[in-house]
Amino acid sequence: MKLAFSTLGVPGLPITDVVRLAATHGYHGVELRAHPEEPVHPGIGLTERADVAAEFKAAGIEVLGLAGYARVAEPGDDTPVLTEIRELLDLARDLGAPYVRVFPGGGTEQSPGEADATAARRLGEAAEYAAALGVRILLETHDSHRTGADAIRVLGLVGHRQVGSLWDVMHTWLGGEQPLSTYAALSPFLGYVQVKDIASAEDTTPLPLGAGVLPLAECVELLSREGWDGWLCWEYEKRWYEAAAPLPELLGAGREHLARLLNDSA
Repeated sequence: MKLAFSTLGVPGLPITDVVRLAATHGYHGVELRAHPEEPVHPGIGLTERADVAAEFKAAGIEVLGLAGYARVAEPGDDTPVLTEIRELLDLARDLGAPYVRVFPGGGTEQSPGEADATAARRLGEAAEYAAALGVRILLETHDSHRTGADAIRVLGLVGHRQVGSLWDVMHTWLGGEQPLSTYAALSPFLGYVQVKDIASAEDTTPLPLGAGVLPLAECVELLSREGWDGWLCWEYEKRWYEAAAPLPELLGAGREHLARLLNDSA
């Protein structure tokens, strides 16, 4: 498996510094948070996009994917959501990123069936655009659809190879789902896996990998046993928890922890 980290852990950090951190600490790739607060987002021009792609290529670091904020199940008109997804897909194509992350974002005023149908309709339409660009859309286990069982209801309706899943191990755990059940649901669709650690269900402040309660060893062992050879991406939510320790000083130990888990599971 290859290892990456998300720029959610280094809010606003210039791309040159992001690339340097990845190279220094032995990560193979980076997930870029695609938000206007960050250096890379759909509003940047073609020259900036080319410069970003060149920096990553020169360092031998991959852009794993773009963490977008489109909410595919949210109530309302389809057009703004589809426009947002297409802009993310265009940016991913320009950066050479294989994946774009989207959220479910279903509303409380919808029934689960209505949210599923809305998400599937939008993802199905966006899938054709994604296919033309060679980029895959990944629905993250998050918010209204935080477990694999939730996500599969949408993915099964879409039935398109360009739409897959992103397994966030914290959200499936918070949803009470065992890793084996999550993998069984998502394995036909799995793009990559976001790893992290927290103290408890009540305190989700990010911790160094291995310092909390999430079943990281179990997840890695399961993925290894099943022969899955994709990406593990450390999503350290520093942006939402200002008091959390700075990510750069944790990256080396985090990579070593993941390497140990991979070695132990081999």
